[in-house]
Amino acid sequence: MTTARELADELLTVLFDFDPVMATLLGVPGWDDRLPDHSADTAAASRREALDIARRASEGDDDPVTRAVVAQQASGFAHRIDAALVEHTHAEGLNAPVVVLLATLPLTRPADDEGRRAYLARLAGLPRYLEVLAGRQRASDRLPVAHLVRAGVDRLDRHLAQDPDPLAQPLAETAFADECRRTLVPVRDAFARYRAFLHDEVLPRGRAEDRPGLCWLPEGGERYVGLVGTYTTTTHTPRELHEIGLALIADLDREYADIGARVFGPITAAEVRRRLLDDPTLRWTSAGQMLDLARRTIARAEAAAPEWFGVVPDAACAVEEVPEADAPTAPLAYYMDPALDGSRPGTYFVNTHHATERERLGAEATAFHEGVPGHHFQIALAQRLTDLPLLRRFASVEAYHEGWALYTERLADEMGLYSDDVARLGMLAADSLRAARLVVDTGLHALGWSRQRAVEYLRDNAVMPDVDIHSEVDRYIENPAQALSYMVGRLEFQRLRGEAERRLGDRFDIRAFHDLVLGGGPLPMAVLADVVDEWCGSVR
Repeated sequence: MTTARELADELLTVLFDFDPVMATLLGVPGWDDRLPDHSADTAAASRREALDIARRASEGDDDPVTRAVVAQQASGFAHRIDAALVEHTHAEGLNAPVVVLLATLPLTRPADDEGRRAYLARLAGLPRYLEVLAGRQRASDRLPVAHLVRAGVDRLDRHLAQDPDPLAQPLAETAFADECRRTLVPVRDAFARYRAFLHDEVLPRGRAEDRPGLCWLPEGGERYVGLVGTYTTTTHTPRELHEIGLALIADLDREYADIGARVFGPITAAEVRRRLLDDPTLRWTSAGQMLDLARRTIARAEAAAPEWFGVVPDAACAVEEVPEADAPTAPLAYYMDPALDGSRPGTYFVNTHHATERERLGAEATAFHEGVPGHHFQIALAQRLTDLPLLRRFASVEAYHEGWALYTERLADEMGLYSDDVARLGMLAADSLRAARLVVDTGLHALGWSRQRAVEYLRDNAVMPDVDIHSEVDRYIENPAQALSYMVGRLEFQRLRGEAERRLGDRFDIRAFHDLVLGGGPLPMAVLADVVDEWCGSVR
């Protein structure tokens, strides 16, 4: 019988074979010269391998937690392949294949000549990569949304206009710089051909904005259900999540009124949201101001963390600006994992694009979410768990990752980290967005909402300028179900903590609880519930 650890390693090989760039970004050697192969045949073969591993994971009884993680990761991988998003995503910064490559390859930092030669080989493979991708997309009957194709074309135009090429950056200060520039000549030609393919062949066939969801595509409804299960690791249906979101929005109105009264005097929730959007003093004056506040907020959280966590990361969280070329289609903020080999720190990226049009209301909550004690603690601590199989440290469990990060936005208030009630309103605004995501994502992909209906719902129920609302809705269109993971995971973390507090009473230790839930790597929520249950039974 194959052991749980062997199955975990076997599945990780399948995942890295499918996405070699992910291995490089994580600092795992062996895949640095390769690119993903987006052919339908490769996808089908990888799916078969993963499902065979999932089947074998259910047949043993050693290390049940690892076996449960393997089974969930394998089945989730199969659902993502089934969704075939690679055939119709072109703009979203966390999912569209070309946009992701353009954003991630320049972050590579080869440590030696062998790594630099591998990077050159990877660059040399880009024309073939783009040719295969275009062939898959040309043959597909799953058509993209037209305005997102235009956004993808614009992203390629920005890349092609840059001199020097950002893809040359990893080798810019090395003896391989000249060879890199020569390698990039045919690569740039290949990007230009792919750009022409999108503009001339894909764009004219694109869907209108009144039918942006998966439910309008062949087998889309079924594939969305599979993605919902993958990203939430629950059995909730899209309709149930839609209703949970509506109820949460109503509950948040009461908090808006309570905290808003302390800031503005007697006021309704809708009036609070309107004032937060309309007040020019709550907008940034410069990109530098955004970065300065992010760095100060992260430092404040790092100083307070030892009172709430028994174990903290060794390295501080870096704060950087989103690269200019990526900024127009990138999220408001995101976290990039540290590399295992130490070549890249864990980094909180802040999007300063159109800075003066963005509100600063949610800046502190976002820093807690993306940085400390959110993703940075969660991911940096998981990387230290060297006694676990590597898969357990890197498992893609969005409800765990994003649920924890959203949980920490409220935890930061318990920790006394918000600077004032306006910043607390920013926390509520962040909650509103995550609750609204349950409504909007399911609305788009299960209930047939138009893009405009999704935009209007966010205008009515979230505190966001239009520049962010449109970006958010486009993100949901091209990355279906991922946005559900935040609130679903947060609710489960809160439920598990509340259950532990109830069972343990004065024996409950918040530091021990946080160390527990961060101490086993990312886990599906049902598995995490079993871990917490066993812990509660063992505390004396």
